[in-house]
Amino acid sequence: MLSLVLQKQKSIKYVSSLIIYSGFFLVIYFLLDNLNGGYTKMSDTYGNGLVAVNIILNIVMAILSALMFNLSSALVDLTKKEGKGTFMTMISVLFGVLTYGCTSCVIAFFTVIGITFSVAVLPLAGLPYKLISLALLFVGFWWLIREIRKSQCKL
Repeated sequence: MLSLVLQKQKSIKYVSSLIIYSGFFLVIYFLLDNLNGGYTKMSDTYGNGLVAVNIILNIVMAILSALMFNLSSALVDLTKKEGKGTFMTMISVLFGVLTYGCTSCVIAFFTVIGITFSVAVLPLAGLPYKLISLALLFVGFWWLIREIRKSQCKL
């Protein structure tokens, strides 16, 4: 089944959606970095190396998220059921929004839903949280590949 799902990724539909989804996730990740103070402040405080690492992580996370959506879509096309590993993409994005967004926004959001504590200071401009988010994406990707291998086409 994995070879069929990967073969579908070569079609224009899936290549287009990979580009569109990657762009969408890049906007989200760059927006979150901007809300966390921006690259200029990050560079002034921690140096250009951290900025480069953050940009590379944004690109990797965006492509991985888009690829997971594509693989899941191909699995749905072939089997008419969705893999359970795709929920990790949304958890990762939500985790990112709630942890390395601007602190005042996160505090206000948590207060609205009844939680009165939040991360006050984010070390290394939120890099540890971004790495946790990336780890969640890798777990979801591994789970999705595992499910694709176990899946069978409906006849």
